[in-house]
Amino acid sequence: MTPRFPDGLTVLDGFGQWRDGSGQIRQERSKVLILYVTGDEDLLPAKIDAISAEYERQFNQESVLRVVDRVCVSFS
Repeated sequence: MTPRFPDGLTVLDGFGQWRDGSGQIRQERSKVLILYVTGDEDLLPAKIDAISAEYERQFNQESVLRVVDRVCVSFS
């Protein structure tokens, strides 16, 4: 991920649940990725798609949740 997002990222361990197609509640460990992105926003969707596709493939996932939002960030 670092080559695609060199400005910064954080990976957190999580635990998620969802209702599958049969109505069953499923639970599993998960990862939460927080990206700090500056620069060319036109390339952002393709970069996120590539990471999502690789995560789905590597961990045999049906889908990956993505939330994209603009925020004001500062470090002190």
